[in-house]
Amino acid sequence: MTSAKRPLSLLDLAKVNEGEQISEGIARSLRLAQSADGLGYTRIWFAEHHNMPHVASSATSLLIQHIAANTQNVRVGSGGVMLPNHSPLVIAEQFGTLAELHPGRIDLGLGRAPGTDGATMRALRRDGTEADRFSADIMELSGYLTGRSRVKGVNAYPGWRTDVPLWILGSSLYGAQLAAQLGLPYAFASHFAPQMLEHAAHTYRESFDATNSLAGPDAEPHFIAAANVVAAETEDVAQEQLRAAENGWIRAMLGRNRELTPDDVEMLRDHPAGQQVLGMLKETAAGTQEQVVEWLDAFGDRVRADELMLVNLAPEEAAQHRTLELLAPGGNAQSAS
Repeated sequence: MTSAKRPLSLLDLAKVNEGEQISEGIARSLRLAQSADGLGYTRIWFAEHHNMPHVASSATSLLIQHIAANTQNVRVGSGGVMLPNHSPLVIAEQFGTLAELHPGRIDLGLGRAPGTDGATMRALRRDGTEADRFSADIMELSGYLTGRSRVKGVNAYPGWRTDVPLWILGSSLYGAQLAAQLGLPYAFASHFAPQMLEHAAHTYRESFDATNSLAGPDAEPHFIAAANVVAAETEDVAQEQLRAAENGWIRAMLGRNRELTPDDVEMLRDHPAGQQVLGMLKETAAGTQEQVVEWLDAFGDRVRADELMLVNLAPEEAAQHRTLELLAPGGNAQSAS
């Protein structure tokens, strides 16, 4: 039996494949979540994105409710809710409701980016200046969830005293510094933005201030690093799955205004633009159970991660489930032999 030495969690976008109905993508995410639930993964998070036809996690709190209602033990949360898109009171009410329905199983990860393009941001009735209030909005949100509202005469019902755990998400030093300043746990998006990972991890730990932590007087730093994974019985099979996933990224990132053929994508792999896309996936492990677990342990040691957030890159559902089985934590990993 082989498993990584740190808690393992999952990030999912409820991806919708070409030609699928959105309901099919959501159903697949539920099946994967149910597998993760039975295999001992710590948490599964869904990310807020808008105006993306192949991503079905835009109404994040609704998807969290669906997954939590159909699983038993795994924590379910946002990775994250883009707080500048929302009123802190509304988010407190939504996640307070989730916490009342699923006590002890809900996480609220918060991001500062809009999660979309400028036109869609305007359709959300936002102009981009909302991000300047990110820190203040987090403190207001925390007040609603802890029962210590910072807005006189206003409380969140549900939400009041649910103490839903807050997480800061980021891909730069800003998030690391803010999480440390507020004494909150921090998750870094190294699965697509690896450049500042080690610097951010160091900054977060060295600057962490528990004095006035929003997480309470006993707060300690908790750092999650994200990584892409594909595990299979053989290295060749894993590498085939990885190459298909990489080509999918190239097609998504570079084919927005034109249709790319498979030959186009293969040629772009060696083009500077394609290399830039592949560089986003630097923190990726693909191989056998033993190879991926060894990589994850070394990766976690390098950045002093308390927990790892896995992005399952395998394009095919059967391969996604096998990746979960092979990497399952807590002695639940199923041998590749």
